[in-house]
Amino acid sequence: MIDFTLTDENRLVRDAARAFAEAEILPHIRDWDEQGETHREVFAKMGELGFLGAPIPERYGGSGMDYISFALLCEELERADTAFRVVQSVHVGLNSLTLLQWGTEEQRQRWLVPQARGEKLATFALTEPGVGTDASNLATTARRDGDSYVLNGSKLWISLADIADQFLVFATVDREKRHKGITAFVVERGMRGLTTGTLHGKLGIRAGNTGLINLEDVRVPVEHRIGEEGEGFLVAMSAIDQGRFTVAAGAVGLAQACLDASLRYAHERHTFGEEIGRHQLVKQMIANMAKGTEVGRLLVFHAGWLKNRGLRNTRETSVAKWHATEHSVQAALDAIQIHGASGYSNEFPVERYLRNAKAAVIYEGTSQLHTLIQADYALGYREDRPLRCEPWPAEGFERPA
Repeated sequence: MIDFTLTDENRLVRDAARAFAEAEILPHIRDWDEQGETHREVFAKMGELGFLGAPIPERYGGSGMDYISFALLCEELERADTAFRVVQSVHVGLNSLTLLQWGTEEQRQRWLVPQARGEKLATFALTEPGVGTDASNLATTARRDGDSYVLNGSKLWISLADIADQFLVFATVDREKRHKGITAFVVERGMRGLTTGTLHGKLGIRAGNTGLINLEDVRVPVEHRIGEEGEGFLVAMSAIDQGRFTVAAGAVGLAQACLDASLRYAHERHTFGEEIGRHQLVKQMIANMAKGTEVGRLLVFHAGWLKNRGLRNTRETSVAKWHATEHSVQAALDAIQIHGASGYSNEFPVERYLRNAKAAVIYEGTSQLHTLIQADYALGYREDRPLRCEPWPAEGFERPA
């Protein structure tokens, strides 16, 4: 039986994350967003609270949270600002959980433990200037040379590119093999030939660092390879399942922020002698906002419930991400409409919500990709092989078939 009743631990995590956001993010976020400032010291505080190792087992330095708690953490952080949920996505979801699933014990001790403790900041480098959704067509190459690989290429739209200490990088050992040639590596800042840079002029998530990575004859020891040679596509796709979960949960938080702001304004603003919340068409927008947010939260909880039991959840996570991110964009549009002219300026946060929301219908699989995924499931063209992984609390996972 599925039961989404929050446990005491779930509520403690939610309340701690909300208190953190209210104390450390919300008083400053308007200025940080306006100036395009990334404050790594806030990420360090997240590490001190155990947020950067949220679902990682305690034996690897993590907090051992279940996936409902992890979802609530992501929701509350994005309710304040998307940039701080993005850290959960790339550092925890895409990188650390991938090391837990695919790494050897030695690799977990070397890279996962300091990441889970918040001592090192990590990210995920798959996207390239000419490669997004078509992840099997990577141009970045990895050439075996004795006990090392030599990496050459570039990555683009990489969150935390200029501030991360460790990078999970994907390169191909043979482009003709397409997805079967892709291999995953841990690259560390300071390796010769690795340079990074920051992208400026983004529409949203301006308080978060996004950039590029250049690899010029970067020599990576073979023990930095995650999984076997040619398994990188499987590594990447399993990582993206984890990342999509965090994006979906965060989008629920952004939609909730839109609803919260709209409710406040609907009570405060008066037209024709009454609160605008009394007007029927404002009520319609509020009702749709509330409905879509609750549906998104339930979809995320369903995926989290499956993850807690070690059950495959690719379909459920995809539909949660698809719905929640699309809804967050619409919620932000409606929130601006409710605020009228005031919503068009940064006097109120809803214009920032819209700018931030738009990114999530692109990254971690575009809405169009998720449309096709769900259609293929419904038509029977796509079917997940039965797979049971170790349920939470996990010591590791089985590799996907």
